[in-house]
Amino acid sequence: MIETVLAVVFLPFLGAALAPAVYRLAGERTAYYAAGVAAVCLALVGRLYAAGVGRDGGTRYAVEWVPSLDVSLALYVDGLALLIAFLASGVGVLVLVYSGGYMHGEPGQAKYYATMLAFMGSMLGVALAGDLFALFTFWELTSLSSFLLIGHYTTAADSQYAARKSMLITVAGGLFMLAGFLLLAWAGETTLIAGADSLLADAGAVGDRLRAAGLFVPALLLVGVGAATKSAQVPFHVWLPNAMEAPTPVSAFLHSATMVKAGVYLLGRFRPFFLPEGVEGVVPAWSWLVLVLGLVTMTVAAVLAVAATDIKELLAYSTASHLGLITAGFGAANGLGAETGAFHVLNHASFKAALFLVAGIVAHEAGTRKIDRLSGLRHDLPVTAVIAAVASLSMAGLPPFNGFYSKELLFEATYEVGHAAGGLAWLVPIVAVVGSVFTFLYSIKFLSLFLGDRPDGLGHVHRPPLAMVVPPSVLAVVVGVISVDPQLAVDTLVGDVYASAVAGEAHSFSIGLPTKLKPAVIMSVITIVAGALLWPTYDWLHEGVRRLLAGPARANWWYDNGVDGLTTGGRRVGNRVQTGLVRTYAAWAVGTTAVVTLSAYAVAGARLPAVSVPPGTTPAFVTVLVVAVVGAAAVTVAPSHVAGVLTLSILGFMVAVFYILSDAPDLALTQLVVETLVLVLFLLVLNRLPAYYGSPSRLRVLRDGAVASVVGVTVFLTVVLSTSASPAEPLSGVLIQRANLPPGGHGAFFSDFGGGSNVVNVILVDLRATDTMGEIAVVAMAALAVLTLIRMRNQGETQ
Repeated sequence: MIETVLAVVFLPFLGAALAPAVYRLAGERTAYYAAGVAAVCLALVGRLYAAGVGRDGGTRYAVEWVPSLDVSLALYVDGLALLIAFLASGVGVLVLVYSGGYMHGEPGQAKYYATMLAFMGSMLGVALAGDLFALFTFWELTSLSSFLLIGHYTTAADSQYAARKSMLITVAGGLFMLAGFLLLAWAGETTLIAGADSLLADAGAVGDRLRAAGLFVPALLLVGVGAATKSAQVPFHVWLPNAMEAPTPVSAFLHSATMVKAGVYLLGRFRPFFLPEGVEGVVPAWSWLVLVLGLVTMTVAAVLAVAATDIKELLAYSTASHLGLITAGFGAANGLGAETGAFHVLNHASFKAALFLVAGIVAHEAGTRKIDRLSGLRHDLPVTAVIAAVASLSMAGLPPFNGFYSKELLFEATYEVGHAAGGLAWLVPIVAVVGSVFTFLYSIKFLSLFLGDRPDGLGHVHRPPLAMVVPPSVLAVVVGVISVDPQLAVDTLVGDVYASAVAGEAHSFSIGLPTKLKPAVIMSVITIVAGALLWPTYDWLHEGVRRLLAGPARANWWYDNGVDGLTTGGRRVGNRVQTGLVRTYAAWAVGTTAVVTLSAYAVAGARLPAVSVPPGTTPAFVTVLVVAVVGAAAVTVAPSHVAGVLTLSILGFMVAVFYILSDAPDLALTQLVVETLVLVLFLLVLNRLPAYYGSPSRLRVLRDGAVASVVGVTVFLTVVLSTSASPAEPLSGVLIQRANLPPGGHGAFFSDFGGGSNVVNVILVDLRATDTMGEIAVVAMAALAVLTLIRMRNQGETQ
């Protein structure tokens, strides 16, 4: 099955590479080529499911990547991975078919379909990643491909702004997540996520090590930030509404069923690690972060959805709100929470993808997305109206639609948290109800677009092509099937997802319409009644929320001002550093390198060896060293460039004499040749440059002196520290031992790793070649410096 798993991940990338060529041949019918690639991936995922792969504890596959470094690509299949893979490939098929009608006449279609397939492959990689490195790599690929898709309309300023915002927030969150992964890898001494000898398998020991080092909560926060940014949790939700500038199929694919699900997938994957068993009755750190974050996002985003004026904006905020519901479910420290998160991942993807496709039909055929200009659309779009009704009522959480069942599970989970912890924890179920009331309101508002009478200003509404009607119809059927028989969904796949979220065996919990009165039922009744009572005041609530969203009350205010501040600060720093003067660039480069090096020595606790006169020191050695010091000091008072270079060469020639006195004539000869060559080159170049030194200010002299001193101290300490340790035995003995001499002949070590059977030859080729490469690099850098000076010779003597 490993070939099947690899094909699921990498087939979309191959399809993306071929998409531009296919577009040249097939034109707009490339949509159906891309849909075919997605359909093959869906079939392969179905094959894995049918074969029972990953359904009993998960299955890990590894493919050697860099064998010499023991680096492998690990892939892991379990219930959670299968669910996300089904969503990525299944919704991908429908969205790409839908694109065949929606993208008619749109620009950049070859890039569009290639990027959509690349995104699908990245999302499948996230779902099936079995180690931290693979997960992070595919995670960042989703950010990169979504940047291209959100910014599809490259000439539109709003599209460019939205793409930059999503890229900045999600990639920054990915870096936080990477830092968390590094802590987990350090504590667990492995990068494998699940399966034998993995982080989840040894969660107790790895968690204890993190706690002992005081790093458990930091690791939780870092991973949590990564999940929150990708799933648009407060306060990182600001990128999602702007991302609606993308074509509607992108919104349906990325922002309902796939990309935004990556964050909650991460929470579900690492929930067993950060939320150990046996914590019911207390509120662990995981719940304080994840549960509270989810409920706040669920409520805040629902309120913002009520203030929306655009149908895609409404759906964007509703997406963030429902992702908050999933997050809250995974955050609850009880089995009901895991059931909530697992079930709502499926339910939300089905009804929200359908609603986004409905919004695309409305915008495409009615010519507007403004809510106040739309109503009575059932007369022109009857089939679309039925789809909207099914999906909207499910989003509202009304029985017997599928959204009701996962909302009911959330109510049970939050009630159990309040009942178990007491005190302020009772706010948890209260906030869940408040958020659900606003969810009811904006869901009915979306449905109202198809009710009532047609407004006078609404022009002719066209009938959508079949390619745009079939995909949301299929999703509506899925919603209907789950609504009629929710237990079928639980027994088929959701139970396996639950097992992944608790690191246990498959759990087929019972779900259905309530048959007796219990707290969750009362909470649902309160939600529906309160929503119905508040519905007549919707316009008042809409205007009231919009009036409140002014200045610092808007998250976008903080983002825009923060980015503007960083941009202004960066421009000022750039103007300060990028002066056009080589002197300034050199000072910043070598000064920063020296400070970083000295800081590393200080952190490592490096100590200088005892100072003593080496045995065998003769007056000749002392004389040479004194002359070298005098030559170095004379450089600082040289009256011209030529005098400075000639004085500096004294130091180089003294080094050559030092090598002669140390019985190293080969090094001395090399030093003399190089020093003479460099001296001649400098003199030739200086002949073409101004001889003006200028009259630098005292501040500049002090700055240059400080930089030179710091660099000199750094070089001195580096040489002393790197040469202070001496091997207990001569290096020659180690080399002979590795070469297996005598009498057995040359051993396999040199032939296998050195590429030869002669000790001397291997040393010359491997070690001296490395040294020569360094020398070439030095000469190349010097050549670049000389070229720079030559090009600047006509820019004035003050340069």
